[in-house]
Amino acid sequence: MENAEATVGQFQTLVRYNNPVLVVKHPDKKTAPTELELKRPQTAGALLDTKKETEEILNSILPPRCWEEDGQLWQQTVSSTPATRQDVINLQEMLDTRLQQTQARETGICPIRRELYLQCFDEIIRQVTINCSERGLLLLRIRDEIAMSMEAYETLYCSSVAFGMRKALQAHEEKEMLRERVKTLEVDKESLEDIINDMKIKTEQTDRRNAELRAAEEKKYQEEIAFLKKTNTQLKAQLEGITAPKK
Repeated sequence: MENAEATVGQFQTLVRYNNPVLVVKHPDKKTAPTELELKRPQTAGALLDTKKETEEILNSILPPRCWEEDGQLWQQTVSSTPATRQDVINLQEMLDTRLQQTQARETGICPIRRELYLQCFDEIIRQVTINCSERGLLLLRIRDEIAMSMEAYETLYCSSVAFGMRKALQAHEEKEMLRERVKTLEVDKESLEDIINDMKIKTEQTDRRNAELRAAEEKKYQEEIAFLKKTNTQLKAQLEGITAPKK
């Protein structure tokens, strides 16, 4: 039993459970009721039936905890003992103590704080169910609705995180593509600049060659004009000598 209690110590919870019991895999056959049991008052039987029904409801709300140790199966069911005012005060103190011991965050998202408050809520449901099973079942619906909403929020959060990661990766890839595009354009720019420089050099050479050719043609043209003028002058002189009257 000491080993079982040590094992249970690993499952610390704010919910009150009964002492763990060893599960017998092959129980003995039920014996016939004794004469004393047959003589029990009907009111006692009704009370037992009510207690049994309450325990069944509690077990459906908070299922028994089972674990195996040294080849033996142990089971621990939730307590069906009614809670007093002092139990509620003790529950609050235990909650505050566990929050401090586990260093749970006071604000923001904290799985530890959430788990402790869920345990506290389960203990409150247990206490209420013992006094009024209908009220406990209603609280169970509220608990399940809150859990379902939290799961939906977690799913939405994970989806948004995944969406954000995809967008970040996509932006990073696009950024890398743009960087590669910029490098390619820079290389193309340098290549075009080299082509422009070559074309400028060729243009300057062509302009200089054309200027030299134009100067040579103009010089030749001037020489031809001068030659023609000289020839014209000689021809005029000869013509005047021929046409001049003889004395």
